[in-house]
Amino acid sequence: MAVDPLIELRDVNKFYGQLHVLRDINLTVGRGEVVVVIGPSGSGKSTLCRTINRLETIESGHIVIDGRPLPEEGKGLAQLRAEVGMVFQSFNLFAHKTVLANVSLAQLKVRKRKKDDADRRSRELLERVGLASQAEKFPAQLSGGQQQRVAIARALAMDPKALLFDEPTSALDPEMINEVLEVMQQLARDGMTMVVVTHEMGFARSAANRVVFMADGRVVEDRTPEAFFTAPESDRAKDFLSKILKH
Repeated sequence: MAVDPLIELRDVNKFYGQLHVLRDINLTVGRGEVVVVIGPSGSGKSTLCRTINRLETIESGHIVIDGRPLPEEGKGLAQLRAEVGMVFQSFNLFAHKTVLANVSLAQLKVRKRKKDDADRRSRELLERVGLASQAEKFPAQLSGGQQQRVAIARALAMDPKALLFDEPTSALDPEMINEVLEVMQQLARDGMTMVVVTHEMGFARSAANRVVFMADGRVVEDRTPEAFFTAPESDRAKDFLSKILKH
């Protein structure tokens, strides 16, 4: 069990109409832990990820971030989203703003930083994701992998307690995937608390402290990568791994 829990989900249930997409989810993510969520399509992985910063509401159960229940809306929710950053499959950058302005925007609006301070922080973070030289460009001038790294820098600019990644590489061409995963690997090494929904098993193996395997809206296994990949306990996991590890 996580010693110092930062994210806790207790008995969480979520429906889309009749569809029961999350079933009695219990999950704890400790401070500094990297939890990778994997499973077949439609297993509820992305929905789970999106409930943690309330992009999806839940029908029942409790979600606690750093000891506080998830706020319903308003200021508390904006604050929470600053503390729990999210990186999506699509990069969601503002096309009419430069890379630098994209990374600085929420710092100005939400963190109320002065422009000079925000821009300085943005440049530091662009350096960290290997894009210092691209600050004055517009998103359309960058590759998908570069845009996703800008999106990571933007999330980091809020100094979040945790970062959620919802399939951050699935929209990228194969040759760009590694440049994004490398940035994520480095964040993991630096001790960032991360929940990562991904199909990248190599990343799960090397960067995760725990692998959470979901199927049919449930957490079926929650184990170390070593244990999960070498000796999955459930038939669902064995079946899933046999399909993906053949390739």
